[in-house]
Amino acid sequence: MAINKETIIISLGGSLVAPGEIDFGFLKNFKHCLEKYINKTRFFIIVGGGKICRIYQKALAEFGANNTNRDWMGIKISRLNAEVIKHLFGNLADSKIIEDPTKKITNKKNIVVAGGWKPGWSTDYVSVQIAKTYNIKTIINLTNIDYVCNKDPKQFPDAKAIKEISWKDFQKIVGNKWTPGLSMPFDPRASKMAEKLKLKVVMINGKNLDRLEVFLNNKPFIGTIIN
Repeated sequence: MAINKETIIISLGGSLVAPGEIDFGFLKNFKHCLEKYINKTRFFIIVGGGKICRIYQKALAEFGANNTNRDWMGIKISRLNAEVIKHLFGNLADSKIIEDPTKKITNKKNIVVAGGWKPGWSTDYVSVQIAKTYNIKTIINLTNIDYVCNKDPKQFPDAKAIKEISWKDFQKIVGNKWTPGLSMPFDPRASKMAEKLKLKVVMINGKNLDRLEVFLNNKPFIGTIIN
């Protein structure tokens, strides 16, 4: 591996991996997309739990489970999704999934995959912690929205898309509270840490992987930059 490779973190939304069933078409396209760049870029891919995670967490809550138990369910499902991603990339990927983002791995594989960590911390937070551990400055958050908006577009038709926003202003939108299964553009706790580390988080709709390629080619893209 070339020592001057750029390293980028991709926080991959679980709902892109498994919106209901495993989305094989998306996964094959995702692999094909990243393979174009692995000669010059190393990717850490942190995989979320997504919709399936929230279904199970809702079931646990119905039966009286506390936040810790619901979080562990999310962690287990994100790690299952991470297993799928690891096998998707085959020999390109490290054979082990990162479970503790504070510990450095010595393997230099082009693709490194991670899932959830521990209760109270989302996979967004895992992404930020890996950025800290490996001194990585850019996180691409592949999600299912085109832009961060000033308010929830599902509830407010007049919500405005934002192309670039500071961490301070972003936190005004997402608030400060984390709960298991929270669906936000980027986790509030992770946002606080990202601001301290002066990270750049790029929000891109993963359903349009051509936008990811445009960003990786350093060209103007459709999405939101938080920094």
